[in-house]
Amino acid sequence: MTIGNLASENKKTRKKREIVNENEPLIPKSQENAEFHEFNGASFSGAVFNLATTTIGAGIMGLPACVKKLGMVPGLITIILMALLTEKSLEFMIRFSRAGNLSAYGSLMGDSFGKIGKALLEICVVIHNTGALIVYMIIIGDVISGTTSSGIHHSGILEGWFGIHWWTGRTFVIVFTTLFVFAPLVSLKRIDSLRFTSALSIGLAVVFLIVAVGISIIKIISGGIGMPRLFPVITDAASVFDLFTVVPVLVTAYICHYNVHNIDNELEDSSWMHGVVRTSLTLCSSVYLLTSFFAFLLFGDETLDDVLANFDTNLGIPLGSVLNDAVRFSYAAHLVLVFPVVFYGLRVNVDGLIFTSSKRPLVIDNFRFASITISLVGIIFMGANFIPSIWDIFQFTGATAAVCLGFIFPAAVTLRDRYNIATKTDKILSVFMIVVAVLSNAVAIYSDAYALINKNKNV
Repeated sequence: MTIGNLASENKKTRKKREIVNENEPLIPKSQENAEFHEFNGASFSGAVFNLATTTIGAGIMGLPACVKKLGMVPGLITIILMALLTEKSLEFMIRFSRAGNLSAYGSLMGDSFGKIGKALLEICVVIHNTGALIVYMIIIGDVISGTTSSGIHHSGILEGWFGIHWWTGRTFVIVFTTLFVFAPLVSLKRIDSLRFTSALSIGLAVVFLIVAVGISIIKIISGGIGMPRLFPVITDAASVFDLFTVVPVLVTAYICHYNVHNIDNELEDSSWMHGVVRTSLTLCSSVYLLTSFFAFLLFGDETLDDVLANFDTNLGIPLGSVLNDAVRFSYAAHLVLVFPVVFYGLRVNVDGLIFTSSKRPLVIDNFRFASITISLVGIIFMGANFIPSIWDIFQFTGATAAVCLGFIFPAAVTLRDRYNIATKTDKILSVFMIVVAVLSNAVAIYSDAYALINKNKNV
C-alpha cells in the first residue's frame, strides 16, 4: 500500500472504520454492545474540550515558577517550543496508529516493541496518572479546607468563610468530594460523556486567568508592579543545572498522550483528530502563556513553586481577599473536573495491564469495570491522606513516566518505523526528542537530588 492510499484510508469516518485488535480494553462503536448503539460518535468540540482538559491540570500552577527560573523571555519561548514538540509527538502517534489500524497507545507500543513495550507504556501511564490524581485530591483538600506547612496554617476557603468546624476539616472535605463528586463522574463509561464537564473545567481555567490578568492590570495602573526579570540569573555551574529542573514541570504540563486514542476512538470522523490536537494545544498553550506571563509579572521573584500559594497573601488592592478566593475556588473546581478525565486513562491502562487475556471489553464487563474503579479511587484516596510530600513526587513522575509518555515512546515508535512511513526529518526529530528528554531530565533529577542533599546537610 502506498502512502497516498494510506492517507485516503485515514479519511474514513469512524462509523466505517474497523479496529482489528480485539483484546484492547477500549473498542470502537462497531464492537460495542446494544446498550451503546445510540452513540453516533463524539463531536469535534467535545473532543477538543476533553483533550484540553486532559492537558491542563496541576502543571499550570508550576509554569510561572518555570518562568521565574528561566526569565520572562526564555521561559515563554520554552513553553511555545514544548507545545510544538508535543504536537509533533502526537502526530507521530496518530500516523503510526492509522498505519497499523491500532486503537490504543498500548497497542501502538506493542506493535513496535512487543508485549514488553506495551506493558512498559501501561506502567508509565499508571505511575503518572496515579501520582497526578493524588496531587489533585491533596490540592483540592488544601484549597477548600486549608493546610499547615512549616508551622504556618493556611486557611482554606471554607475555613475563611465559616471558621473551623468538623465539616470544614480536611478529612470531611476529601471524603465528601470523593463520594459525591468523583464517584459519579468516574462511573461514566465513555469519555465523550465528560465533554460538558470538560468544557466547564476549561471555562474555570479561563476564569482563573481572567482574574490573574485583572489583578495584574490593576497593580500596573497603581504602580505596584516593577519590571520583570527577562533572563535567568547564572552565577555558577549549580545555577545552570538548576535551570533544567523546569523540564519535568513543562513536560507534565503538556501530557495528554494517554487519552488521545480514547478520544480518537469515539470521534464521529477520525479525520478530525489532527485538527482536534492542534486546536487543543493552541488553547492550552495560550492559557499557559498568559498565566505564566501575568503571574510572574504580578509576583516577580516572589513567585512560589505552586503559584496558587501566592494568592494566600494580601494583594494590596481593593477586594483582594475576594479575588484570592475566586482564584483558589476556580482552580480547585477546575481540578475536580479534570480528575475524571485523567482517571479514565488510568482505568483503561490498569485494565490492559492486569486483564491482558480478557476477551470482554471493559465497557460491557460491569463487574470488572466497578472493581477497577472502586480499587483505584480507594488507592488515590489513601495516597492523598498519607503521602506527606506531593511536589517532589510530582516532579519525579514528570522526569520519568511523563517524559517517556510524551516524547521517548512516540519517538521510539517513529525510529522503529514498522510501516516505512517515517521521513528522514521525522527520524532526526525523534533522535533529538530522545536525546534532549534523557539528558535534560537526568540533569533535572541530579539537580533536585543535589539540592535536597545540601538542604539536609544544612539542617
